[in-house]
Amino acid sequence: MAVGIFDSGLGGLTVLNAAQKHLPDVDFLYYADNAHAPYGVRNADDIYQLTRKAVQDLWARGCNLVILACNTASAAALRRMQEEGVPEGKRVLGVFVPLIEALTERQWGDNSPPREVAVKHVALFATPATVSSRAFQRELAFRAIGVDVEAQACGGVVDAIEEGDMILAEALVRSHVDALKRKMPEPQAAILGCTHYPLMADAFQKALGQDVQVFSQGDLVAESLGDYLQRHPNMLGDGAGGFVTTGKPSFVSDRATQFLRRQIAFEAA
Repeated sequence: MAVGIFDSGLGGLTVLNAAQKHLPDVDFLYYADNAHAPYGVRNADDIYQLTRKAVQDLWARGCNLVILACNTASAAALRRMQEEGVPEGKRVLGVFVPLIEALTERQWGDNSPPREVAVKHVALFATPATVSSRAFQRELAFRAIGVDVEAQACGGVVDAIEEGDMILAEALVRSHVDALKRKMPEPQAAILGCTHYPLMADAFQKALGQDVQVFSQGDLVAESLGDYLQRHPNMLGDGAGGFVTTGKPSFVSDRATQFLRRQIAFEAA
């Protein structure tokens, strides 16, 4: 009875880790498309085709519900997949919704007109593909007015994290925060719009300053998933949990073990 979690690489493990802590009785099947990572530098059609193939594989493995634990895939592929139709009894969800619910203090099912919210100046740190999609701004606009979002494409951060070079990743975070602050000197809140970035949350917070509220996705997505499964228990499929990758399993397993600091064993997808 597994829920599928998909990411282009290892960033989605931050969502998996939070989901396993929040929902200890639920099995999860994690699918990493390492052979084609990173997605953040690909065009929208490439991202859609790769995401669609992975999600279909997870459905075939018995996961009725698949979480796109990848902001790039959520931005570039989710809406198109939903518009083109999802098989009966299957669902695919992204990771933007819980963030926007937290930022606007408003449930997703609340379809009242957009309204003013407390936070007026928001910094968005994301991959180049997520930034260029403007998907976060579009979804936020349905629920809030008067919010100034300044986006910063954080090139190189995902690669550095995936390669285990946290010193480089921290230096890149400082550089990207400096670039953002030249455009928005005093953000009130910051969105870590990539599931890799929670690993660098302390670096983002330090560079931004303690008065900036930093939103990352793991716990927010886990809480939202728990609520969704309570309302839709039939979305627990009949597949088995585990870890699969399109990359080299031994290499990805080593990286994932370092990433989560616990033993992770991937199999070939």
